Amino acid sequence: MKEADGITVLDTGSEDGTAERLRQAGAEVWEERILPWRFDAARNRSLALVPKDADICVCTDLDEIFRPGWRKAAEAAWRGGVTQLRYRYIWSFMPDGREDRVFLSDKIHGRNGFRWVGAVHEVLRPSAAVSAVADGIVLEHHPDPQKSRGQYLPLLEQAVEEDPQNDRNLHYLGREYLFCGRYEDAIRTLTRHLSLKTALWRDERCASMRYLAVCCRQLGDPEGQEGWLLRAAAEAPWLREPWTELAEHLAEQKNWHGVCYAAGKALRIRERPLHYISEGRVWGSLPYDLLSLGLYYTGSYRKAEEALREALRLSPDDERLKANERLIRDRISSQNDRLRDSDCEGAEAEV
Repeated sequence: MKEADGITVLDTGSEDGTAERLRQAGAEVWEERILPWRFDAARNRSLALVPKDADICVCTDLDEIFRPGWRKAAEAAWRGGVTQLRYRYIWSFMPDGREDRVFLSDKIHGRNGFRWVGAVHEVLRPSAAVSAVADGIVLEHHPDPQKSRGQYLPLLEQAVEEDPQNDRNLHYLGREYLFCGRYEDAIRTLTRHLSLKTALWRDERCASMRYLAVCCRQLGDPEGQEGWLLRAAAEAPWLREPWTELAEHLAEQKNWHGVCYAAGKALRIRERPLHYISEGRVWGSLPYDLLSLGLYYTGSYRKAEEALREALRLSPDDERLKANERLIRDRISSQNDRLRDSDCEGAEAEV
């Protein structure tokens, strides 16, 4: 944040010297308790502490890092009455360092006319806003994997109780039940999300169906799992996620022709959407890997080799993929030997 003119921090209860270290680094720090705790109340109080003459407010958390040059990019985009900026947010990374979930965030905004809404997964609510995408701004999220998610579930339950028709929060609550292993509660909540008249975003509806498939799998219901995956693919056929997950399920069922079809459908989708539902794994080697398996077990060894070659291009250090490549090459070599032997036998018969 050092490119900013000033840094304002509201510390809501840290006990590890964070406030002191921030003051030493030049930030203005206030320490207050927010009781009862909710994220929108904390963020609104934090915003109230920002100087009134600020032009652009940039909201980040301490586990987020801007890539250098963000200020110049923000100033370049802040023209023509713009009051809010959207920018590239890398929410998570793959184990090998590649980007995983990437979407546009919008927490750069004008000083006045904005307030935060929502006990958790809070959003900026403008009185009126002119939004623009700021090219060149990239914010990276580096969360602590040991951090507890314990506060999210009760706050989400509270948010849904406060606004039962909020389809976004209902989707998040169902997902949180899934993360917590409460599969029956997740099924009840996610099916309720799908029943709401306001739940119109098909990409998110597709995600709820995919989560329902996971619940069925965990509960030992492969038929229910397959049914929800088929519905998910029909709901948003332009997304790779449902097709790839359907291919994974069919591979477990050893339905290799089905694997070829689903993985092929995934790979025909070339444009990755920039929203939080998009997962990096389906844009890596996984769909090619699944297609290779399907082709191999249906006897298309050369095409299986081609698909595996693409998988290795994206995951060159994957030992399992390397072993599969050797296996496929051996099978092709054996097949060629049999064809040569067959040709020789035919020639002898003709003689």
